[in-house]
Amino acid sequence: MILSEKRFSEIINIFIVLIISTIFFRVLCTWIMILFVVFNLFFFKRLHFTKKAFILILCISSPFLLELLFFWNNSSLYEGLKTAEKTVSLLLLPLCIIGNRNRINLYKIIDSYVFTTLTLMLILFVGFMIISPKFFDVYLKGQELWEVGYEFAKSFGMHAPVLNMHLAFIAVCCFWFVLNSLKNKNNVKLIFNVLLGLLSFFFVLFVNTRMALGTTLVGVAIVFFYEVIIKYNLYKTILIFLVSITIGLGTFYLYIQKNPYMKVKYFDVTLVHMDKINKLDLIEKPEVEVFNSLVTRLSIWNSSWELSKKNLLLGVGSADSKNELFEYYRQTNQMFLYKYKFPVHNQFLDSTLRFGIFGFLGVLLYLLTIGYIGFVKKNSIILGLFLIFTLSNLTDDFLILFHGIVFSGFWASIFACYYLENDKSSL
Repeated sequence: MILSEKRFSEIINIFIVLIISTIFFRVLCTWIMILFVVFNLFFFKRLHFTKKAFILILCISSPFLLELLFFWNNSSLYEGLKTAEKTVSLLLLPLCIIGNRNRINLYKIIDSYVFTTLTLMLILFVGFMIISPKFFDVYLKGQELWEVGYEFAKSFGMHAPVLNMHLAFIAVCCFWFVLNSLKNKNNVKLIFNVLLGLLSFFFVLFVNTRMALGTTLVGVAIVFFYEVIIKYNLYKTILIFLVSITIGLGTFYLYIQKNPYMKVKYFDVTLVHMDKINKLDLIEKPEVEVFNSLVTRLSIWNSSWELSKKNLLLGVGSADSKNELFEYYRQTNQMFLYKYKFPVHNQFLDSTLRFGIFGFLGVLLYLLTIGYIGFVKKNSIILGLFLIFTLSNLTDDFLILFHGIVFSGFWASIFACYYLENDKSSL
């Protein structure tokens, strides 16, 4: 098959947009990635790598390489293969994306991603209102608000914290596009981007996970620092800040009026029974009192760290880590945690439990690769994603989930292309 360079580049970019836009639908996204890899294998001679590109590919694929390096430490060959298969995309995506780096434009990809994803979210939201009117009715009445966001995510096969991590990044991207429209004095785009920004922030609030709201604010602060404080004079900085904070707080205030449970969830539920770390069974009804509270997470983390310390050099095995942790709950007589089989919910601890100290260092390498690119290029969007994903992994383990693996690996590869612009070094 003979393809012109123009047509080949168009196909590559279509694949890239489709992968990130369909990430909410695991099976569909997986098939698109497979076709993308096969397409690149067929045209492998068009891929181009340099020394720097190869180093970045190794850094991005480090979680998968750890699976291979410690494969022998799994008690089951089949379970070990299943665990390794989850992260193989962290090798295939950077190879196929970075190999086409001169055909990829960071901001065009982000622009397409934001618009496509928010359009999809709006369609899914309307569908949720039609298919599950009872949840939407109680939402409008300010009742049972704690479960509506989770039910919305569940309606298309997503877990709310994972979904909201994506939405947090989209909200940060929207804020960047608003500032960019201001800088270019494009009023039409400004209005359009403000509407997209409000829509993305609404979805963050609707899904309503604590970490996502916090990381959205951190990401927006990073964008504000790099795009406004550094680049504008004091008068324009103050003006943009006041307009931004007015819109943001106004949206938040209107939302709180319909969601009084926010205060209960973010303070009362989160901070209850903090004196019962690793003693949750002393609480009369832990399922009701502390199922989603911080004390439960702290109990899980403390148990994970205690078990990790006993296996700090090599870990307990990637495929065995969950069962080993559950057994540790039983051995330490933490029957509430054992009954509900709580996973680690912290990527740093999870990787340490799996691979020992090498797992912890591997996660740092993976995350700091994204942070390094953002810092060197002084790019607030990249730094925003670095902070969102890093902070999110303090309360979840996204590098064992399809959506977290593909999301981070995809953007790390796209950012690597941006970093390698004009790199002419050879292998």
